Amino acid sequence: MKKSLFDQGYLDEQFCQVEDLQDEASPNFVEEVVTLFLKDSGRLMSNIEQALEKYPRDFNRWDAYMQQLKGSCCSIGASRMKNECMSFRDSCGQGNVEGCMRAFQKVKREHAVLRQKLESYFQLLRQAGATGAATRSIK
Repeated sequence: MKKSLFDQGYLDEQFCQVEDLQDEASPNFVEEVVTLFLKDSGRLMSNIEQALEKYPRDFNRWDAYMQQLKGSCCSIGASRMKNECMSFRDSCGQGNVEGCMRAFQKVKREHAVLRQKLESYFQLLRQAGATGAATRSIK
């Protein structure tokens, strides 16, 4: 399943670097980092949504919020989401309100799909770990 996340462009090599930080002392490190990302990115998207409503045409403000979200995406390797953040920022630079709105809808869609895929991925890992533990204890 992880391979398909890479093949479909949802994740990039940064995700592997995060995985490399996981060890026996912190066996759930990657899942914890992803959980924090999902929580933080949800908050940032809410901030962006509010800024789009409260501060029409404030491209600098919109861009600053999106830069934070893009940084979060980069930190875990959320490639497709990062690319949509960049599209939003490009539209900000062009003063293109409609472009920003379209890009933000894509950011939200990519976030929802990534959330679902990562939750499924970690659920499979937990099941495989439980199965592995059960198999080892039987022997």
